[in-house]
Amino acid sequence: MTQVILETKRLTKEFRGFTAVNEVNLQIQRGHIHALIGPNGAGKTTCFNLLTKFLNPTSGQILFNGRDITADKPAQIARQGIIRSFQISAVFPHMTVLENVRIGLQRALGSSFHFWKSNASLNRLNDRAMDLLAQVDLTEFAQTMTVDLPYGRKRALEIATTLAMEPEMMLLDEPTQGMGHEDVHRVTELIKKVSAGRTILMVEHNMKVVSGICDRISVLQRGAILAEGSYAEVAENPQVMEAYMGSTSAELEGAHA
Repeated sequence: MTQVILETKRLTKEFRGFTAVNEVNLQIQRGHIHALIGPNGAGKTTCFNLLTKFLNPTSGQILFNGRDITADKPAQIARQGIIRSFQISAVFPHMTVLENVRIGLQRALGSSFHFWKSNASLNRLNDRAMDLLAQVDLTEFAQTMTVDLPYGRKRALEIATTLAMEPEMMLLDEPTQGMGHEDVHRVTELIKKVSAGRTILMVEHNMKVVSGICDRISVLQRGAILAEGSYAEVAENPQVMEAYMGSTSAELEGAHA
């Protein structure tokens, strides 16, 4: 099996004459944590939406495990093992933490939202659900209503719900956005923990998160790849420093120090 799990070839997206993503060639290595970073307006979100099939490209190709998935729908790529977290795994606030993970397991079994099933039938999923909660340090919150969870714990629950789908590749959209320092550290450690045996692609603004856990980084600017490599390599790239400017370049230097 090839080491490249996800690849794009000249991936391009235009909106009424504006090129948001411009002939992007990406190669995501199997088993890596790979980050997409870049200044505001660089095209990260558009690129991410193309990869997760929430947008269709104007031109170019997307390959997963060597198969062309350019024309596939989000549900089709989910069945192949590409799961977008924090999007399709949105939690149900007025269900317990355990019930949310159980819904994720039902999705994986193809029996989504069979709320009319007997409790005995659904309870058979409890052991696996509790195992997933243990992986993200939420065992003690199993019977807590999700609406009552702190923000960082909700993100951990979203990871557990995503894991219930048994992804081969997880795509994380700003996993630490809006978090305090303690929650950022907790979720970063969780991402590192759940990356064992799978590939993760993430869009992330927090450079300390990126520097701490990512194997490879692609820097976008004006819709094109500006630089690619390890964190140390991109942090020392003069073009990257110039693209970020001001406070964000200081973040790059600070995280690298």
